[in-house]
Amino acid sequence: MEGQVKESGGSFLKAAGVISAFTMGSRVLGLVREQVFAAFLGAGSYADAFQVAFRIPNLLRDLFAEGALSAAFVPTYTRAMADGGKERAHQLASRLLSVLAVILGVLVVLGLVFTRPLVEFLAPGFEPSKLDITIRLTRIMLPFLPLVSFAALAMGMLNAQGRFGIPAAAPAMFNIVSIAWAAGLWAMGFGPAQVVVGWAIGTVLGGAAQLLIQVPPLWREGWRYRPEWQPGDPGIRAIGRLMAPATVGLAAVEVNILVNTIFASHEDGAVAWLSYAFRILYLPIGIFGVAVGTVTTTGLSRRAAEGDTEGLRQTLRRGLAAVAFLSVPATVGLIVLRIPIVRLVFERGRFDASDTKATAIALALYAIGLVAYTGVKVLAPAFYAIGRPRVPLLASVSAVVTNLAVIATLHATLGYRAIALGTALGSLINAFVLIGVFQRSVGGLTTRDLGWSCLKMIAAAGLMGGAALLALQVTEAFFGHRGLVAQLVTGLVPIGIGGAVYAVAAHLMHVDEARTIGSALARRLRPRKA
Repeated sequence: MEGQVKESGGSFLKAAGVISAFTMGSRVLGLVREQVFAAFLGAGSYADAFQVAFRIPNLLRDLFAEGALSAAFVPTYTRAMADGGKERAHQLASRLLSVLAVILGVLVVLGLVFTRPLVEFLAPGFEPSKLDITIRLTRIMLPFLPLVSFAALAMGMLNAQGRFGIPAAAPAMFNIVSIAWAAGLWAMGFGPAQVVVGWAIGTVLGGAAQLLIQVPPLWREGWRYRPEWQPGDPGIRAIGRLMAPATVGLAAVEVNILVNTIFASHEDGAVAWLSYAFRILYLPIGIFGVAVGTVTTTGLSRRAAEGDTEGLRQTLRRGLAAVAFLSVPATVGLIVLRIPIVRLVFERGRFDASDTKATAIALALYAIGLVAYTGVKVLAPAFYAIGRPRVPLLASVSAVVTNLAVIATLHATLGYRAIALGTALGSLINAFVLIGVFQRSVGGLTTRDLGWSCLKMIAAAGLMGGAALLALQVTEAFFGHRGLVAQLVTGLVPIGIGGAVYAVAAHLMHVDEARTIGSALARRLRPRKA
């Protein structure tokens, strides 16, 4: 078994569950990677320098690879497979890969030549020695961009054919390689200056692993790369038309991160605090938003290709209800338990209690926009599926404007806190614009049933938050918060109790998603007849 699921052979939630399982593993490994990084480098100059250096290829990755490219490629590849079969779809993928290799190669070369002005633009607040470290790290990590872009293309091909397991597991390879590399650095006794350079090299190796793990299943599907320079291919032109606005349309979070970095560079440690906080937030975004969004994108593309408008509405409603059911309690939990969560994840080595407090504040403010972050992963693909990519562009611009307005107004008094708040509020605006336009142009999204269900989720999450806060107070009274045992108890016990309260409350309130998931678990746990 290669850990794959065919969408036609199972339900929407089953496919999303497979992706969630693999994505959860990847995100947990990502947190482990960040834990090791924080222990080695804390939130000082080296941590700030690495985060900014990685942000340049990673921002381009989010914009072009995992954002615009995936959103434009999957529906185009799906149509090519429906119209011309696998042979035509595979030809399109080979031609796109050839075009990408040239474009991304040019971008890497330009990045190497203009690294200094790029870094100076992104981190104007860095002092000269910190700036020089950042430039060196950036040049090492630029090849990460084409590697993960090719990996995103492979992921889109497999997802379009109903194979979700291996693509969802691929990001875990990046984290595994990074963690193994860090373990080697630790074993050799390197100091922070050497560790940060070694970590940059490990990042590139991790990107290569993320691509290579997807090659065998593509090979089994019959795909063979054949270099063809055909930028005029109708499929590639269609992808290009979708990618142009989608590059901005799916990138509200990434553009806001870039703006945030510019402001945060003026406050020592702020880049690292914000990055660590968003890494924790990225766990539910990845598990809920990416998992449901991946399955929804494939379903939306097929419904749109078939002209099934009602099916399109139902798929989108189902996706939004699923992410709301999971992200609403996660929002409450991250706000209520922000300090024990950050303490458990990061407080060791060079990451001290003051870093915990600063990171926890950023986490709580980021969490305000969690439902919107995950919702956009489902909403934006709907507009690409129906051929209206300019709508996510409008929504993204609205989010960026909101973020800038908040930072410009509050940064002088709140510092890095204004950055986290502006990002969250911008994401909410992004989601509201997408919902409003879809409801006005297509309709059938904001139904009474969906709204009532969301209200019940919020009520259940409120009960969960009270229970989690009480559990935190009790466990801290008995165990304190110093040492690994205390951190484990005060971090995990309130989460477990809160999760149980939410599940029971949602079930008693007859939330459809709770009943669906409960029934699925009951079937899994029920003994099979001989």
